[in-house]
Amino acid sequence: MTAVRAAVIRVAEGERDLELARAVRREVFVREQNVPEELEYDEYDATAVHLLALAEDGTPLGTGRLIHGEQALKLTGGRPGRVLLGRLAVSKDARGTGLGAQLVRAIEQAGRERGATELELHAQVQALGFYERLGYSAEGPEYPDAGIPHRTMTRVL
Repeated sequence: MTAVRAAVIRVAEGERDLELARAVRREVFVREQNVPEELEYDEYDATAVHLLALAEDGTPLGTGRLIHGEQALKLTGGRPGRVLLGRLAVSKDARGTGLGAQLVRAIEQAGRERGATELELHAQVQALGFYERLGYSAEGPEYPDAGIPHRTMTRVL
C-alpha cells in the first residue's frame, strides 16, 4: 500500500470542491461497491456540510457529510441535538492511513460547531469495528441500504 497523507481536511466550498467530493464517493460507492448512482446522491447533499480531504497535490482522498438542522430532525425521529454523519468514503490508495478516523473527527467537530450533542451514522456492517474503535455503539437490528447490510450507530459528542 502506498503511504498517502492528507495535507488538509476542510469544509467543501463551491462547486469544484463538491465535484471532488462526489468523485471520491463515485469511486468508492458506485464503482467499488456497485451502489446505483441514483441512490448515492440524494436531496440531503444540497444542505449537508461536506468535508473534503485533499493530498498536498490537490488530489481528493476522502469525504464525508454532516446532515444537521431540520433534515437531521427528520432523519433521526425528531431527536434534538442529534446530527448524522454519512457518505464517509476514503479512496483505495488512502485506506489504512488513519484518514478515515481523521474525517470522522472532523465531521464530529463540525457537528459540535452546529450545536450537536450526539452523532448518528448508518454503518456498513463490515465497518462496525472501525466505528466502535472511535467510540460509536451499534443500536437496533441490521437492515439493508442500497443492498448492503447496515446498522445504526451513535456516539455522544
